[in-house]
Amino acid sequence: MALAVPAFAVQKSRDRFSSDHGWLRTSHSFSFADYVDPANTNWGALRVFNDDYVAPGSGFPTHPHANMEIVTYVFDGKLEHRDTLGSHGIVESGGVQYLSAGTGLRHSEFNATNDRELHFVQMWVLPGERDTVPTYGQVDFKLDARRNRWLTVASGENVEAPIRLTQHATLRVAKLEAAALDYRFAPGRLGFLFVGSGAATVTTPGEPARTAALESGDAVRLAGLDALRVEGDAELVFWDVPPVNA
Repeated sequence: MALAVPAFAVQKSRDRFSSDHGWLRTSHSFSFADYVDPANTNWGALRVFNDDYVAPGSGFPTHPHANMEIVTYVFDGKLEHRDTLGSHGIVESGGVQYLSAGTGLRHSEFNATNDRELHFVQMWVLPGERDTVPTYGQVDFKLDARRNRWLTVASGENVEAPIRLTQHATLRVAKLEAAALDYRFAPGRLGFLFVGSGAATVTTPGEPARTAALESGDAVRLAGLDALRVEGDAELVFWDVPPVNA
């Protein structure tokens, strides 16, 4: 992808494509489904970032996927998964599920409760290897594992992570409680930081220094930077990805 875009580009929640289907309220950070924008198809290897609220007892019926790595992080509620591999699981708040679609499979995702809205982000990463054997997995995390620290959730890099990707990308999450976190980029990498709830201030060093106040649903895309600092009270989702084409 071309990197002739701002190195510090804020996407406010209200500027995303959003739609309300009754059972589903969804916002797309990138071109997806009914939202078509050739200028906004991906950020490096990150192809899809959908912020979804699903009504009690509702969900996505069985549908196919192939050659995509799909990671879902649950902010609140219970997400029930079934697929044609025979996998079945329920992921609760703070948990993550991973689907490597590979040569192809079909799956469904539903709100497992009848009295509580489900909130999660579904993220697609362009695979580093195509036509692999499809796999499914899920991991539950304790709050302390991400409280005021970066928790590495998924990676295809040389870092320890419970979920392995075929792409050289890494997903980290954090729950800030009146605290600050720093992060350093390797040369040539891109960052995508999303605030799932709360509020945070993001700053980067250098001349000129850049800063942005982010609230729930806001994100910032980063390129050509050495480091960043995030501080505040917020639930964070953060991707470090290579600059590949969609």
